[in-house]
Amino acid sequence: MTKTAKLSKADLMQFTGSENWYRHALNRNILFTDGAKHVADEGSAYWLLDTIAICQRYEKLVAAEAFQVWKLVVRPDRTATLTCEDGNYNVVYTQELEFTDFPVETITLWFENNVIYLPSER
Repeated sequence: MTKTAKLSKADLMQFTGSENWYRHALNRNILFTDGAKHVADEGSAYWLLDTIAICQRYEKLVAAEAFQVWKLVVRPDRTATLTCEDGNYNVVYTQELEFTDFPVETITLWFENNVIYLPSER
């Protein structure tokens, strides 16, 4: 859990825009911002970006939503739930994780116009 010092909610609020855009390796149509990259790097969570990107291709209910709110909630026993909402609090995708070492209890990422980003980067 050494990543906790590098990834905190306060730290994530510093991202208010993005100077760089990164192309996702598995779904080349998807980009992600500096903030999303920071989450992946410092939280060892490229798997999270992978899930969002892959769902755009293979989950019809997810892909049908122009704006998506992705929430990861980590429980004390290190299990977690990843959900995708349509922006109106309607869940269109849920994935249960048996284990995660993600260092923050909750994280929210937004997806719009083929870009994954932090809400503060809008």
